[in-house]
Amino acid sequence: MDTAILRGLGVAMVTPFNSNYQIDYPALNRLIDFLIVNGVNYLVVQGTTAETATLSDSEKRQLAEHVVKRVNGRVPIVLGIGGNDTHKVIEAYSNFDLTGIDAILSVTPYYNKPTQKGIYLHFKTIAQNTHLPIILYNVPGRTGVNMTADTTLKLAHEFQGKIVAVKEASGNLTQMGYILRDRPSDFLVLSGDDGLTLPQIAMAADGVISVLGNCAPAQFSRMVNLALQGNFADAAKVHLNLIELIDLLFVEGNPAGVKAALNVLGLIENVLRLPLAPVGESTYTKLKKELERLK
Repeated sequence: MDTAILRGLGVAMVTPFNSNYQIDYPALNRLIDFLIVNGVNYLVVQGTTAETATLSDSEKRQLAEHVVKRVNGRVPIVLGIGGNDTHKVIEAYSNFDLTGIDAILSVTPYYNKPTQKGIYLHFKTIAQNTHLPIILYNVPGRTGVNMTADTTLKLAHEFQGKIVAVKEASGNLTQMGYILRDRPSDFLVLSGDDGLTLPQIAMAADGVISVLGNCAPAQFSRMVNLALQGNFADAAKVHLNLIELIDLLFVEGNPAGVKAALNVLGLIENVLRLPLAPVGESTYTKLKKELERLK
């Protein structure tokens, strides 16, 4: 694949639910159109922000098929398929109709706390059993294990053209620096932290898979693209203008914050599936005030 389609701003979409906790497809349509019109480069379906852990297998299939149909080729689509049982990940991949999907985002195995050898073998096995390009996803704050730069680079070099990128959400700029220095020329490094995107692009990262992009796509897309163009002075102004919103989105966890923000914008209902719960009244009020300021 041409990895250039994964540069810039990718958005890890929320899954809207209605008051009966079912997927709200009209709201999903509004969100998809809102994001595309406001300049996102691609969409990520069924990532962490989508509350994927609470979706049934049939819901996952229906949701992916719906997004593909609604997007209708307007932007690339990345689908999250990951887990802590390698065999089940491959099985899930086999059970999906992947028509219209451009790449897979696959998280490091969680809870099991595998060694680096185990992580390597996990992704090696997936790469050998899939035909779509793979974006590795390293998020130790959620999985309980960090995929080191050495492991990422080993996978990137051994499966060049198949493992095409990493979403690096360790928050460790030194680790990201080693990946950026030693990666294959066509391997992308994507930020997994909205608040670190600007300094990471300054280090030569290629973009971000974002939570913030759900509710501030135009502003964040502008910041990302200014930075990618090397205009860090103007990018910094946008970044600093967004920093309070970024903070508020995560103060009570993700996706509770961004769902509240999207509710303020009138795009979705403020509904999450347990064990997640909506943000408190104080945070909601602060988000509303900040979004009004940004308008």
